Amino acid sequence: MLSFGLMNKEEIIELIRQTESPLKRQLLTVALVSHLLKKKGKEVPIIIGGLALSYYTREVYFTADIDLAYSDREALDEVLREIEFEKKGRYWVSEDLKIAIEVPVGVLAEEDSPLEIVELGPELQCQIIGIEDLIIDRLNACKHWKSETDCEMAELLVVRYLKELDWDYLEKRAKRPENDVLKEMQELKRKAEA
Repeated sequence: MLSFGLMNKEEIIELIRQTESPLKRQLLTVALVSHLLKKKGKEVPIIIGGLALSYYTREVYFTADIDLAYSDREALDEVLREIEFEKKGRYWVSEDLKIAIEVPVGVLAEEDSPLEIVELGPELQCQIIGIEDLIIDRLNACKHWKSETDCEMAELLVVRYLKELDWDYLEKRAKRPENDVLKEMQELKRKAEA
């Protein structure tokens, strides 16, 4: 997607400031946070929610904030302070970069959840929830919260990635009692194949 040589923290922050695409700015921010956490010997966060949706839809869907799954809040807080984010309620906000970060969950529901690795340059990458888990998440919001936008986004993802999806994994996850979206997933697949 993007390709930059080895850069220091200040150069990456300047690049974020100059990047026009909201998706690229957000991905670069997470890549910087991930890089700084790795330098401290920590695991990296996983992009979930709207930013993951924006990535897989190639910005058809837009989100104003970054949602992350990350369990070591102390390490993450330290890194965010280091790059001058300020805690405001449940968000970490950088007025300078015009970016807000929320960490609504500590870990993904499944330990074996597939992840997408986005390479942005040497030592600059971020992890995104796998598309199958994102589809299940959108189907849950569609069915249980009656979110029309999530219904549309789930359908868009299935149509766009139909041949690349791990249908066995999707079916396994959709059958789970906490999801109960197997019928809806099968209907989306049927429509996409038509």
